[in-house]
Amino acid sequence: MNDNFNIETLPITEEIRVNFSKIIDLLGEDNEREGLEKTPMRAAKAMKFLTEGYEKDPKQILQSAMFSEHYNEMVIVKDIELYSLCEHHMLPFFGKAHIAYIPNGKIVGLSKIPRVVDVFARRLQVQERLTEQILDCINDTLQPKGVAVVIEASHMCMMMRGVQKQNSTTTTSGFRGTFKETDTRNEFLKLITSSLS
Repeated sequence: MNDNFNIETLPITEEIRVNFSKIIDLLGEDNEREGLEKTPMRAAKAMKFLTEGYEKDPKQILQSAMFSEHYNEMVIVKDIELYSLCEHHMLPFFGKAHIAYIPNGKIVGLSKIPRVVDVFARRLQVQERLTEQILDCINDTLQPKGVAVVIEASHMCMMMRGVQKQNSTTTTSGFRGTFKETDTRNEFLKLITSSLS
């Protein structure tokens, strides 16, 4: 995916616009009224943005900033904001990801880890798969001694419809390598739930 990517130039955006227009009609609304006149194109552009992860390679993102380094202690990036779309209802879910790895001769630029989260989050998702995809990508690309991922998220499909529980959150986790050891995993969990300030 190059830096000149522009959703407005893609023919598929026009196809999505046409279909949003049909949906608005089917809901009994008037596409011609002032407030809705530009809504189908706005919605099409928003949908392309929210699913742009299909166009990007997360492994390539990590590989673009990998460096040889002898550091072999835990590296944690926590409170990474994430926004995704539930694949069952196409409603948002949002929250935070906490990610750690223990290097094995290679480190990665810290900004690349949130970028990997964004690539996988900007697809139609379930939180469980999102957790595993981030975990496997970092593990397979960096080949560290261990990787840990915890995601906490609120799901609009539970809050706005269905069970309608506004205060519920879902936590998923995954561990590879040394993070399967109780002491290492507990250190990680303690660090992501405490403030060092």
